[in-house]
Amino acid sequence: MAQNIVADKSYVFALSIINVFRFMVSEHREYVLSKQLLRSGTAVGALIREAEHAQSNADFVHKMSISLKEANETLYWLRLLRDSGYLPANEYDRLFPAAEELVRLLVSIVKTMKRRLKANC
Repeated sequence: MAQNIVADKSYVFALSIINVFRFMVSEHREYVLSKQLLRSGTAVGALIREAEHAQSNADFVHKMSISLKEANETLYWLRLLRDSGYLPANEYDRLFPAAEELVRLLVSIVKTMKRRLKANC
């Protein structure tokens, strides 16, 4: 099977998000915002995996678009947690660029597939 860079990066990112969630729960007893970060940060990779077995090209674009939305939402939660003092700056500085990279990759994939779908019509 060919290597799927975006799937691999999203999996590594999800593991980092899980570790940050554990930290915020154990060190700050923060359960609400950190749960939002956990949900959106791990959904990115799960949706990418779903897209790998999409029923059609349109279904693929749909799932990757939702993954993009989750990655973008994750950027919001990272900023909010940093600015509220729950997320240490060093963790933010490590995670935010990784989330931005996922957003850029997903934007590129979605745009490319939409162009291909439009060209095939």
